[in-house]
Amino acid sequence: MSNSKRSDNAPLNPQSASYEFLGPPGALAITLGVPVLTYVLFFTCNDSSGGCPPPVQTLYPSLAQALSDPAFWWKLWDPKAFSVYYSWYAFCLIAWAVLPGDWVQGTQLRDGKYQQYKINAFSTGLLALGLSTGYILRFGVQSFTFFYDHWAGFVSAALSMSFLQGVLWYALSFKEGKLLALGGNSGNFIYDFYIGRELNPTVGSLDIKSFNELRPGMILWLLIDISMACSQATRLGGHLTDSMILVLFFQGLYILDALYNEPAILTTIDIISDGFGFMLAVGDLLWVPFVYSLQARYLAFRPKDLGYAWSAAILAVNFLGYFIFRTSNNEKNEFKNGRNPKNLSYITTEQGSKLLTSGWWGRSRHPNYLGDLLMALAWSLPTGFDTPVTYFYVIYFAILLIHRQRRDDEKCEKKYGKDWDRYQRLVPYRIIPYVY
Repeated sequence: MSNSKRSDNAPLNPQSASYEFLGPPGALAITLGVPVLTYVLFFTCNDSSGGCPPPVQTLYPSLAQALSDPAFWWKLWDPKAFSVYYSWYAFCLIAWAVLPGDWVQGTQLRDGKYQQYKINAFSTGLLALGLSTGYILRFGVQSFTFFYDHWAGFVSAALSMSFLQGVLWYALSFKEGKLLALGGNSGNFIYDFYIGRELNPTVGSLDIKSFNELRPGMILWLLIDISMACSQATRLGGHLTDSMILVLFFQGLYILDALYNEPAILTTIDIISDGFGFMLAVGDLLWVPFVYSLQARYLAFRPKDLGYAWSAAILAVNFLGYFIFRTSNNEKNEFKNGRNPKNLSYITTEQGSKLLTSGWWGRSRHPNYLGDLLMALAWSLPTGFDTPVTYFYVIYFAILLIHRQRRDDEKCEKKYGKDWDRYQRLVPYRIIPYVY
């Protein structure tokens, strides 16, 4: 313990000055609540739940069964799902190591060093898509319904991986010489385990945080959507509804865009300042693939035909959101990389940092979040209005983005001081111009 104390008390690793998420009680609540809510969204919204009524109407029977029937818990353990999931994670690791990719330097760390990142998430995604397509063509659409058929088991497998990584990287963060996250060194086990103690856990040249951010969960999300489409096609004799096609197209475009623009994540708060703990592990590995695919899973057992007019309207909402999301992120990334093709105006802080004040970033401080929200709405609209459950993602995402915006603004206020006040006067809106 003496070595870890020296490391924790070193100037580079000061004790965290404040808590987020309401401190240890909030961290504990989220640590327990995220897995429970993931299961709840399945047990209260499936083909036997009567069309996914609000969970308050269906949660009690599932809870009563969980408390009275030991067999309920065995449903969560599925050896086949565990073996497939852990094989999938191993595939992502092998693909990262084997597939070619450029090495990109991240932002400078507090110790003056730079983290290096291998960029090949897009080729990994294409490889996974190619293999999945070949499998479906060879064995038929009914062969690729196993994510739908073994859903609870896959959720449990992803949760086990999230927990194992949370424990592993928390324990290894006490080795001497580790660079800790400024917000993850509070000394409280519950909070630091959740928020992430070590800033950049690595194994050799593999950066664990960026690897988990895009590969095992994000690509799996797309494969799950395809599995849901295969399940619907199996039920409908090979036919897919326009609503399922829209969801698959929207989410597939978003996922492939994220993989293709992998370097863009290197400027996000997750990579720059958050440690890697249970929060990011469970978010990347469990929440993203198994909650974000809710609309596709719903349409697998509740097919819905929209018609041309409704489909066109939903397409317009999605592409408006995508246009805002992609063009605003391109402006930011070009500017951060020393390019300014649109000749955007900016202010220079006393520290030498530059903050955009025109273009999309002059309309609001987080215009990409507005694009994200419009796309989230478009992903839910194909499910219709029979249940509010399929709009859970929109509500959750709005809360998440507002919380992220506030976290980011707070960090910028501490970093830039009076320059941040000047910037806020020039760009007063947080996400939605003239609204918020």
